[in-house]
Amino acid sequence: MHTRILLLAVVLLCLSGLNGFGQYSTHYYLQKSVFESLPDTEDGEVIFLGNSITAGGHWSELFNDLKVKNRGISGDVTGGILLRLDEVTGREPAKIFLLIGINDMAKGIPIDTICGNMALIIQRVKQSSPGTDLFIQSVLPVNDEIGNQFHGHKKKAEDVTIVNTRLKKMATENGLVYVDLNTAFSDSNGKLNALYTNDGLHINGAGYQHWKSLVEKYVYE
Repeated sequence: MHTRILLLAVVLLCLSGLNGFGQYSTHYYLQKSVFESLPDTEDGEVIFLGNSITAGGHWSELFNDLKVKNRGISGDVTGGILLRLDEVTGREPAKIFLLIGINDMAKGIPIDTICGNMALIIQRVKQSSPGTDLFIQSVLPVNDEIGNQFHGHKKKAEDVTIVNTRLKKMATENGLVYVDLNTAFSDSNGKLNALYTNDGLHINGAGYQHWKSLVEKYVYE
């Protein structure tokens, strides 16, 4: 009996790793609990969902609209989005703008797993909140010539291109809008434009204003 239990635990652990799940940071669970404690106060909420790049945006102030909510968590991955997605879909928001994936790549999570998790996210949103419009945003470019941090992220430019190609196809197949942020944030060499970043990975104030200008028509259509 003990052997069977141990074997089952090992199998579950392996499956967990393959799907990008696992033990997340203290910050992840802290922020997840904060989001779960917040009241559902607005009809027609618009939720920006993702990792630190999303978390850095003061979305309600950018849009001057309290219905626009921030659900970004620094360091998050596609598996982490799946783990906390119920809080988002339970609010039955009007729209979700999803940007996720670069941390998966930096952690060495396979592209097939990243895209598989994205497919699960799409399926979950459709099933749990069918009235919600889900917007799939491309993973932003990176720039390995700026800053001296996040080398594991900034060496994944080729993976970013592959993932974005698959995300665009996935969005089309599911009747969703694909928002190509990547091209709009790229310089002539395909790297994250220095106008919009201080470290080659995250975006600065000008970057968030640029992002807002690219999605505003979808937020209010």
